[in-house]
Order: sequence, then structure tokens, then C-alpha cells
Amino acid sequence: MPESESAFAALQFLTSAAKLEQLPAEDLPELAFAGRSNVGKSSAINALARRRRLAFFSKTPGRTQTINFFELGGRGRLVDLPGYGFARAPRALRAQWDRLVGGYLAQRGSLAGVVVLMDARRPFTPQDELLLAFLRPAGRRVLVLLSKADKLSRQERAAALRAARERLSQLEPQAEVRLFSSQSGEGVEEARALLDEWLRTARRK
Repeated sequence: MPESESAFAALQFLTSAAKLEQLPAEDLPELAFAGRSNVGKSSAINALARRRRLAFFSKTPGRTQTINFFELGGRGRLVDLPGYGFARAPRALRAQWDRLVGGYLAQRGSLAGVVVLMDARRPFTPQDELLLAFLRPAGRRVLVLLSKADKLSRQERAAALRAARERLSQLEPQAEVRLFSSQSGEGVEEARALLDEWLRTARRK
């Protein structure tokens, strides 16, 4: 695949891991996608890959219980993390998912960056802010995508972006933020180009 073509063009499902010992080898840089259940992670992955049904999603919050890995044409991997903030799942199951995701984010040496999806209408929930606080000591690259931006008016989108930048300056000053909609396509090309650059930078290290 030509280097000028996005790595997401070759995105294909690789494997799922329900335990840390099932994670694949750390031989390629990885981009992890995180966010509340039903915030639009899988839809965002599909939009970035220009596919309709590559990353399947559920209407039931908290149903995805595994870390799902996708190959990016030999340039890296995209990692779909289980959603957080689900209230209906049993406490023991929530704790198991927290150990899995927390262990991955804390220990994964090949992790090149984390994409945090937040609903543009309700960003920076307590769970979102806990995740950013968890990531900050490790110095991970972070991109916040304000998903479902098509649900807001132009004025509301501008206000949401300003407020997000201000909040991030307090929580994670190095993080970047973009408006994003898998429905309208807003922010998709921009996010894809940035993440491709992250992968190129990680491979040169």
C-alpha cells in the first residue's frame, strides 16, 4: 500500500482479547479508541475506514466485553476498547473490564496514542475526566473527538469546541480536540490525517 494512502484504507479485524495475556505481540504502533458506551466509537472507526459494517456496534450499552484489534495494513493497529460508563452491567463484570482496559492503557508499550470519543452534546462526563487523568502521567498522545456533532447547530458546535478546548487546557493541555460526525463526515478526513501522522511518527522511533 502506498505510503500516501491512509493506513485506515487497509483496516481489517485481527483478534479480540478478553484477558491481558491474550493481547497480540507489541510489534506495531497502536491507536486505541475509548469512550462511553454508545458514544459512537465503532461508527467512528467505520467512518475512518470508509466502511459500513467493519466495526460492529450494539445498541445495548456495555455489551462489548473485549478489546478488539484491527490491522492497519502493516503500519500499525487500531484498538477498539470496551465502552465505559455502563450502569446496567453487574459490578463484578464492570470491575473485570476496568482491569482489562486499565491494564492495557497502563502497560502497553506499543500504544502510540489514544482517541477519546465524547458526545458533543454531553462531553467531559466524570468517567471521561477520570480517563484523561489516568492517561496524563503516561504522557500518551490524546485526541478528543466530539462525536455526533451533526446533532448540534453551527453556533452550538462552535461553542462546544471552545468549551472543550478550555476544559482540556485544565485536564490534559497536550491533547487535541476536533468536532466529529460519522453521519455528516465532519472532522473525519482531518482526524484520519492526524492519526496517520501519529503512526508514521511512532514507526520512526
